Amino acid sequence: MGKEIQIEEYSTVVQRTFSDRKRTNILKSAEQSTIVFLLPKVPKFISPNVLTLIGTLGSGLIFLAFVLGTYRTTWYLVLGIIGLAVNWLGDSLDGRLAYYRNIPRRWYGFALDIIADWIGIVLIGFGYYIYAKNGTQIVAFAFVALYGWSIIISQLRYKITNEYTIDSGFVGPTELRFIIAAILIAEVLFPGSIAYLTILITIMLFIINIIDSFKLLKLADSKDKSQN
Repeated sequence: MGKEIQIEEYSTVVQRTFSDRKRTNILKSAEQSTIVFLLPKVPKFISPNVLTLIGTLGSGLIFLAFVLGTYRTTWYLVLGIIGLAVNWLGDSLDGRLAYYRNIPRRWYGFALDIIADWIGIVLIGFGYYIYAKNGTQIVAFAFVALYGWSIIISQLRYKITNEYTIDSGFVGPTELRFIIAAILIAEVLFPGSIAYLTILITIMLFIINIIDSFKLLKLADSKDKSQN
């Protein structure tokens, strides 16, 4: 009986906390369970806005890791993995905390989240630009541009369908963080590998954006036809 109550309470918390968006990423279940576990443990004095700031500071740590990796030793790139964890903590819990505490500010939070994400990705891209060698700096620019493209796609999809999602199929921001962490580890163990891996992930992001853009246009066309 007690277990059934716990399951029911868990389902209620999940439904309330994630009511504003649809998730399709591979790590959805594990991520949501972790978030629900952490939310009650967030101190009262920490607000959703503070968590947003913490997430941005995590991106700043990744930027610092690239700078130190450039002028000191590549082992400092490990600091970037800590930055990714901090970024996930702030970025994943800020809006969820607002819904958990029943103080959501839907449009303010939506706008702040997009701004913070953009600042974060620019910091990461600029950090890699400093670290990159032998003309591969252009990849940093391409990555930031493509990530910006994916943000635009998500906003347009929201406008057309009135359903907000931050994932591209099975891949979302959390999966991207794991990929970046793996690239940083590979660079520490095999110096120079980051150039090839970032090119690969940039190409993959380009392909995903192309596919999502065609899907978006198809949705827009369908909506136009339904309104005629």
